[in-house]
Amino acid sequence: MKVIVIMGSKADKHWAERIVNLLRQLNIPSLMRIASAHKVPLKVLEIIQEYEAEEVVFITVAGRSNALSGFVDAQTIRPVIACPPYSDKFAGGDIFSSLRMPSGVAPLVVLEPEAAALAAAKILALKNETLAQSIKDFQEKKKALLEEDDQHLLQEQKEIGN
Repeated sequence: MKVIVIMGSKADKHWAERIVNLLRQLNIPSLMRIASAHKVPLKVLEIIQEYEAEEVVFITVAGRSNALSGFVDAQTIRPVIACPPYSDKFAGGDIFSSLRMPSGVAPLVVLEPEAAALAAAKILALKNETLAQSIKDFQEKKKALLEEDDQHLLQEQKEIGN
């Protein structure tokens, strides 16, 4: 069980690291690789073939014209999650290259890196009860933090007389 994060270039590393950080918290092995579907498609294919026999989820991180996500998805039977980095250039219009795919190509698109990691974890948890429990624990911590924040806010308001 592992997640392979394929970046289109080194410029995507900061985005990919956000994915890997949550995977580490959930004790999911991961590996980051760099290969561009536009510039080195055969290398992308080699990476897919290297890991496809394993219980793996691919997460692709590529901005601008995101051919990587569709290319990876079309070459594997394993789940592919596209997590394109947001760019202010073109008012975020780059995202459309991740959303519009040809028929028979279906990478999931998750815009936030932590959410992409969580989606991959949930896919892998379908066959792993220990991981499923880790996800439940993670969700409970998130809920407890919200409750704690609400209680602090209420206390602050009481102190100022509201």
